[in-house]
Amino acid sequence: MISERLLQIPANSSIFVLTGAGISKESGIQTFRDSDGLWNNHRIEDVASPEGFYRNPSLVYDFYNNRRKELNSGTEPNKGHFDLVELEKTFKINIITQNIDDLHEKAGSSSIIHMHGELNKARCIMNDEHLFDWFQDLNETHKCPNCGSQMRPAIVWFGEMPLQMKEIHDLAEQSSLFVSIGTSGEVYPAAGFVTMFRDMLKPTVELNLEPSRNQDQFDLSIHKPASIAVEEFTKLLLK
Repeated sequence: MISERLLQIPANSSIFVLTGAGISKESGIQTFRDSDGLWNNHRIEDVASPEGFYRNPSLVYDFYNNRRKELNSGTEPNKGHFDLVELEKTFKINIITQNIDDLHEKAGSSSIIHMHGELNKARCIMNDEHLFDWFQDLNETHKCPNCGSQMRPAIVWFGEMPLQMKEIHDLAEQSSLFVSIGTSGEVYPAAGFVTMFRDMLKPTVELNLEPSRNQDQFDLSIHKPASIAVEEFTKLLLK
């Protein structure tokens, strides 16, 4: 039984936790799959692709400026975020998030990789290592402090390579368990992580409001709002 395999994971074992929009949604952050591919009434290709940025940079700047203001105007972590912090008392929890918000940081998680970038950062269009904390509005007038080039949101758009993939694969090899929280299983490469863990013969768990696209690859699924599902899973793991 999967529950027995989970219970055999000793304290201080590493657990690989993939989080998606479903965990942030309970904090009031809209997901781009809420309205037929619209994100705050914008088409994804207009605000989340390099082509959209080069076609209409003002639209893209304004879009992320508004998202940044929303995030930094009192948006708080929810119980799902805090339950993951609680698990750190027993296990090594490594969070690989598809989310661009900072709610895991606000909750107190200690190991977080933002594979799709961060809303509160900006980077140079010529060198992605020219990366800066950014909490104000961003526009065409801002220039890279290092080289003087144009700045852009530090977001991984569709068609671009997610960040820190080598570190992510290293963490997967070190981990005893894969847990997917609030993600649709439609966006790669994150959607392929469960296959990677199955190939390594490691247990896989899905915590999601509804079955994901790749639900058949999970050993255990709890289909409830993220905060409730994470709580139930935590009790199972610590039982």
